[in-house]
Amino acid sequence: MILIAPITEANDMEWQQLKGFYFAAKERNFTRAAELTFRTQSALSQQIKSLEQEFGCLLFDRSTPRKITLTPEGEKFFKFAVITLTEFNQLKEDIYEMQGQPRGSLKFAAPFTTLMRLFPEILTTFTNRFPFVELKVLDRPQEKAIRLVQQGEADFCVALKSIIPDALKSIPWKKVSFVLMVPPKHPLTKLKRLTLNQIAKYPLIVPPQDLLLPERKKFFNSLKKSSKDFQIVMESSNVELSSIYVEEGLGISFASAVEGMEVLENRKLEFIALDNFFKPEYLSLVMRSRDKLIGYKESFIDTVIKSTI
Repeated sequence: MILIAPITEANDMEWQQLKGFYFAAKERNFTRAAELTFRTQSALSQQIKSLEQEFGCLLFDRSTPRKITLTPEGEKFFKFAVITLTEFNQLKEDIYEMQGQPRGSLKFAAPFTTLMRLFPEILTTFTNRFPFVELKVLDRPQEKAIRLVQQGEADFCVALKSIIPDALKSIPWKKVSFVLMVPPKHPLTKLKRLTLNQIAKYPLIVPPQDLLLPERKKFFNSLKKSSKDFQIVMESSNVELSSIYVEEGLGISFASAVEGMEVLENRKLEFIALDNFFKPEYLSLVMRSRDKLIGYKESFIDTVIKSTI
């Protein structure tokens, strides 16, 4: 379908039309886009129709009820909208920076335990220094946090170096060791070097399979094959929950020990290093390689990397 409109100054695209289209395309939902742009749905729909008349083509395929998708022309225009709005936001931040009053937004994603144990003081320091920067913190598992950065939904995240895609930039921060958690005086603590078969003899508390990182999934699969007595007594996605049941004697479990972070200091446990099964690992700060970092974002990196617990 071709929509023909005369080319006049009255047809020139307006800023609000661009924003309305961007959010409609991003959310794939006119109602949600209207809410985000503080417009009624009818007003938003009219803005998009005006754009379609100006360009003489449909930007959205509305043939499927309750589901909107972009046409090829819409996909092209969406790329333009992303670049334009990103550049505009960058321009505003640059000007505020030049005026000595940094303003803007910063979105940061990290797993629950990382946020709880490592970041309260860091984020407080940052917000005190940059009171006009809107900080948004997202509690997400590592792989979801990485996806948010890839998609531009977060500026930074924290994740293990081994799972960060090469296309992203990462800065190593804290050394991480994978350890076995056992009750005090457990028989495994007397051994100089553990084998898979020795670990697999005891009831295990493990994370759900869908949450295991590739290297650890390979480790657990090897555990299963190593002993006929292999038994999983509990699945737990939270190390602090697992530690309680290890202390009670239900089974033995695993944890990532981050350098300088005492997560389980109140538990009566012993920790056995599993360095012979895993390569050295680092918790890293992650960002997109192509992003231009305004002053306050560079300061956020500096605050994180130089922090102490």
